[in-house]
Amino acid sequence: MPDSEFEIINRYFARKAFASKNIILGIGDDAAVLSTPADKQLVVSIDTLISGVHFPAQTSAADVAWKALAVNLSDLAAMGAEPAWFTLALSLPEVDHDWLAAFSESLAAISSAYHIPLVGGDTTRAALSITIQVAGHVQSDRALLRSGAKPGDQIFVSGNIGDAALGLYALQQELERTDDIIYLLERLNRPQPRVEAGQRLTDIASACIDVSDGLFADLSHILRASGVGARLRLDHIPLSEAAKHFLSEKPQLLPTIYNRGDDYELCFCVSKENCAQLDAVEKRLDCRLTHIGEIVAGHELQVFDREGKVLDLSDDSYDHFAEKV
Repeated sequence: MPDSEFEIINRYFARKAFASKNIILGIGDDAAVLSTPADKQLVVSIDTLISGVHFPAQTSAADVAWKALAVNLSDLAAMGAEPAWFTLALSLPEVDHDWLAAFSESLAAISSAYHIPLVGGDTTRAALSITIQVAGHVQSDRALLRSGAKPGDQIFVSGNIGDAALGLYALQQELERTDDIIYLLERLNRPQPRVEAGQRLTDIASACIDVSDGLFADLSHILRASGVGARLRLDHIPLSEAAKHFLSEKPQLLPTIYNRGDDYELCFCVSKENCAQLDAVEKRLDCRLTHIGEIVAGHELQVFDREGKVLDLSDDSYDHFAEKV
């Protein structure tokens, strides 16, 4: 069985790579040779997933692979970029061929689904971690940014919020695998990056971010970058039926919905003049776009319940370096 670094790369990754018009030379040399269309700008992002930090140690290899690429694709989506290629740095404590086979098959599946080929990387012996760098293309000066929101803009989110956080809670509490729990775990382990949505919003949205650390925390990044405030309606935040059922039994977990991340949905702002265009966009997508609030002058994020009462927001969003008690 092949155990060397180069044999692992050749068996599990090089053979599963596919060609792209922008790849002059991919896996197999000292470096990849790539091209960027003259009228496009390059968008680049990188994320590391570490076992026990970003995913539970018992997570399957297939789910780890899917999520590792999905979270990076979500960054491209938030910028409105079209995926172009990615690189992989994989650290393994030992060579486990069953694990590698499942990991590489799943990675090939998501890379094919989103048309983003693997062009190179590295493998090392160390604690399990996966680092992926993605690159995408966007029309020159058309990338979605966090800094364009203005008072009067309306705030939207794609899909549903909070499923992944509830799935993680269910996993940590070892709850029975009901249909609802299975759905929530799927949303945790197999997020669906909104790549098409991001591309369709480039001419419509004034600001955009992906929801990775929690809805309120990530929206606050837009507010700081744009120098504005926001007013949200808590009851307008879209929830899946599974989340609604879960919260009906455990209402104390409601703050988890907006303070915890891993949704990988898009939160974006749209001027009132452009809101009418969202109907056509939504019809072409496999997810809904929900209005949850409005950008206002100032710097404060205010959240109201259905009776109009301002809620006290406890910031429990994810932070790698914050001390948790």
